[in-house]
This record gives sequence, C-alpha cells and structure tokens, in this order.
Amino acid sequence: MSVPRILIIAGSDSGGGAGIQADIKTVTMLGGHAMTAITAITAQNTLGVQAVMPVPAEMVLAQIDSVVGDLGVDAVKIGMIGSAETANAIADRLKRLDADRSWPVPTVFDPVMVATSGAALADPETIAVFRRLQEVATVITPNVPELIALTGMNVTNADEQFLAAESLACQTGYVLAKGGHLEGGRILDILVDSDGRSQHFESDSIESRHTHGTGCTLASAIATLLGRRVDLPEAVRQARAFVHSAIAAAPGFGSGHGPMGHALGVVPFDLIHRKD
Repeated sequence: MSVPRILIIAGSDSGGGAGIQADIKTVTMLGGHAMTAITAITAQNTLGVQAVMPVPAEMVLAQIDSVVGDLGVDAVKIGMIGSAETANAIADRLKRLDADRSWPVPTVFDPVMVATSGAALADPETIAVFRRLQEVATVITPNVPELIALTGMNVTNADEQFLAAESLACQTGYVLAKGGHLEGGRILDILVDSDGRSQHFESDSIESRHTHGTGCTLASAIATLLGRRVDLPEAVRQARAFVHSAIAAAPGFGSGHGPMGHALGVVPFDLIHRKD
C-alpha cells in the first residue's frame, strides 16, 4: 500500500499537544506522510495561549505550492487559519487544486475558533470567511461551541446537535458534529450529509484533563484515512478509536489541559530493535 500524502494547513502549538504538532504525530501513526503549511505561530502550553502571530497569507500559499508541486497530495486537513485574508487565499488555492485533478482532493476542515484553554484562535472576520472553506471541504468537524457559532442555533442535547448539524450540512455537505462538550457519560458524534441522512458514533467518555488537541487529532486522522481511500463513515470510526486510545495513553504532562499520548505508549523503534 502506498503512503498517503497529507497536507496539513494549520497553526503551530509550541506545547506540542495540538495544532501542527498533533497533526504530524497523528498522520505518522496512521501510516501517512505529513506535509505542512503553517498559518500561525503560537506560544502556548497546557495552561493557555500566551501569544499568537499569524503567518502572512502569501507565505502560507508558498508552503502549499511548494509541497504540492513536488510531492503531490492525497488529502488535506485544515485547522487554525490565522486571518480572513489567509482563509480566502486557502479557499482559492484548494479550488484550483481540485480543478487541476481528475478527482477532488478529500479535505477535512476543523473550524478552530477557541483553544481547549478558552483562548480565542480566530477573530470574527476570519470566522465569517469559514463559509468559503466549508464549500471546498469534504467534511467539517465542529464541536458544540463551533456548531453554535456557525449556525446560531442552541445545542444542549443530542436532538439539537443533530438539527444544527443538519442545518449546516444543507449549506456545505458532510458535517461531523462532535458532542464531547455535552453532558453525559458517553460521547455522541453525528455524521450528517446534505440530504439529512445521519450516522451516529458513540463511545464511553474517559475522565481526563489530558484532552488538549482532540479536535486536531480527530480531523487529521480522518484526513489520513481518506487519503488511504477509506470511506468517510469508516474513517470517522477508526479516527475516533485512535483519539480514544491516545487519551487513554496520555503521559500526564503539564498542570492544565495536557497532551494526549499519540504514540499510544509504544516506541516503535524499540520494537524493531528488539527483533534485530
């Protein structure tokens, strides 16, 4: 099986728990080759975000063109954008990418607005341009606060979660509405298409403060699996299983919302070395 080439368009997390760092770990663990276009540099740790510096839009495009022109791309993951100008530029570039190919590049858009710590990672002008990125995405993966912001609807239970996802899917296509912010001992994520058809994915919740980067990890996992030509519902199922395992394997770093254990408690080189 060939190695899928996954282009990650997202911000950098200096603490290594979310953003580009979590994306690279996820893509690597799931058998892909991670390529990056960094949209913003953040100074952050498990306690919060101390500073954010957006990367100019022209530099973001230069990164995209550099890797796509030489290495090619099998799937795209979009996370933190950085600015409205960058969001517009990315949407234009991805539309051209699809036009240059005989089949659309699978694209997963995680509409990042707020960090786990509560720090804002997108201003209102950038959020207003999200609609253009939704139009080029195969699937978008909003959590409950993001779903509320994108639809203006109340989301306090599973029924409202579905209705909001259905409303958003009518405008965009597939929506994976994540239910981790809703109360209850189980997590329900709902995949809805533009015709209102839905599939439910449910799992036990793990009580842990080490959940920083779950959204980034899930979206990157789905993108990697789509790049391997796994169909979307199965990609969601496997991606959720990976996130669940990574939370369970968290190393316990930091005093706040700590990083997950993307390596799942295993050092692959040690296993290979022992066999030798």
